[in-house]
Amino acid sequence: MSIDAPIRYRDRQTGRIEAEQVYGEAWLKRIYGNPLGMLVLHAAVRRAWFSSLYGKFSDRPASAAKVGPFIKKFGIKMEDFVVPPGGYATFNDFFYRKLTAGARPVDADPSVAIFPADARHLGFQDISTAEGIYAKGQKLSVAELVGDRDLGERYARGTVICSRLCPVDYHRFHFPVAGTPSAAVPIDGTLGSVNPIALRRKLNWLWENKRTRVTLDAGAFGQVTLVAVGATNVGGIMETYTPGTMLTKGSERGYFRFGGSWVATLFEPGRVRLEQDLAGATAEGIELLARFGTPMARLA
Repeated sequence: MSIDAPIRYRDRQTGRIEAEQVYGEAWLKRIYGNPLGMLVLHAAVRRAWFSSLYGKFSDRPASAAKVGPFIKKFGIKMEDFVVPPGGYATFNDFFYRKLTAGARPVDADPSVAIFPADARHLGFQDISTAEGIYAKGQKLSVAELVGDRDLGERYARGTVICSRLCPVDYHRFHFPVAGTPSAAVPIDGTLGSVNPIALRRKLNWLWENKRTRVTLDAGAFGQVTLVAVGATNVGGIMETYTPGTMLTKGSERGYFRFGGSWVATLFEPGRVRLEQDLAGATAEGIELLARFGTPMARLA
């Protein structure tokens, strides 16, 4: 697929196929779409110091001036979010904003696993058979993604849901099922983009990027592994949960600071069955736009 092809997704709420409005699209195409841009990518953009500088700017009071224009340009519905008295102090305060009570009802059916974030999602019932992820011939390396060979073997034929958060999205992420989580395992790496413009060229960014891994002892759902992947201009992956404590479905796991980011949910083989609209959109080669709290899979 051409790097210039529109990024299409199916909106679960409307059923329509839409073209994504990409934050920083021209910049992404310059960096990932030509040889000179790739030199800049390797020399600077993927380096931690580049994202750190951007993150520091997004923590400065002056960055708050970006919030209003950003909301207007991308049509963000702010009635869903908590706005502090006097507004957001910085752009990062806005970026990892919290939801208002009831804005994202969590499906209460105990047989349902929910989407962990507001995102564009792909779902693979058996990841070993999945080819052409974001581009022809690309396969997901589960062992590389989770950063552990033995754990990778556990999920080699498992079900994997990929959730891509755009800069315009709500950037807190949650547990898709109830269970007892491990402490987060940090996996060091660089910080490439996780936008399809970049992933069409090289899916490996996902397992070369900085990420964290959590395993969840989840009863009938088995051992569920959750991987949060950072990206360019992500100042950090912040974990907010308490390890070793039984958590309800939908409990907050953490949040991303500024930048696009990505979350993978891995189930052992045969544990769950994907929701039909998720499986159908993925079979079409497009993502499904769906909100945190809504069903993504059910116990098989």
